[in-house]
Amino acid sequence: MRHDMDQTTKTGPAHVAIIMDGNGRWAQQRGRPRLFGHHAGARRVREVLQSCPEHGVKYLTLFVFSTENWKRTQTEVAGLMLMFRKYIQREARALVDNGVRVRFIGDRIRLDDKLVSLMDELELLTAGNDLIHLTIALNYGGRDEVTRAAKRLAYEIEMGRLSHKDVDAETLSRFLDTHVLPDPDLVIRTSGEARISNFLLWQSAYAEYEFVDTLWPDFTAAEFGRVLARYGQRERRFGAVQA
Repeated sequence: MRHDMDQTTKTGPAHVAIIMDGNGRWAQQRGRPRLFGHHAGARRVREVLQSCPEHGVKYLTLFVFSTENWKRTQTEVAGLMLMFRKYIQREARALVDNGVRVRFIGDRIRLDDKLVSLMDELELLTAGNDLIHLTIALNYGGRDEVTRAAKRLAYEIEMGRLSHKDVDAETLSRFLDTHVLPDPDLVIRTSGEARISNFLLWQSAYAEYEFVDTLWPDFTAAEFGRVLARYGQRERRFGAVQA
């Protein structure tokens, strides 16, 4: 989906995407293993998520594990996968009760069956909710997503269900993992790194970016609110010139 590019806006963001960076450094600064930081970061998710309605944020997308993160140590990867399973089991009831609809994006083929089953169950459990739409990018990469979308589109053409003459940007977007979601208005990256790390490459074409120095486990709901307030002062033109 795309924004209406004929209008400028200074309203708050409806869709915020976050690259939650800095968990490992946060732990190392305290002399603890990296997984300690990941667990602290997971606890911070609830606080930020709960603050979304008061700021008018309807959609929150979190980058939790990239297609490149498999390069980390086997101990860290195994620990993260276990943490993801426990997080789903621990938070499922609260997510349902608080009106959160959960979706997962990314390639599930490499994930273990138990985790995938829990992901499927949580999506089903929360399918009727509409207060907040939480999207979790797990084993996700922007280039990988576009590649998978292009393969699905090519297959539709091969099967004769779609003509190559009808293919445009909107057509391809219907094959993306995020096809039911609006594009992000604001992308936040914590930890002071100023790069997008292969996250929502297609969808963020017109997004605003905010790079903050705070490490993710220290990124409070109050700081989230301050970032959103700064967004509200910006003027988004989507390539147009103000009259």
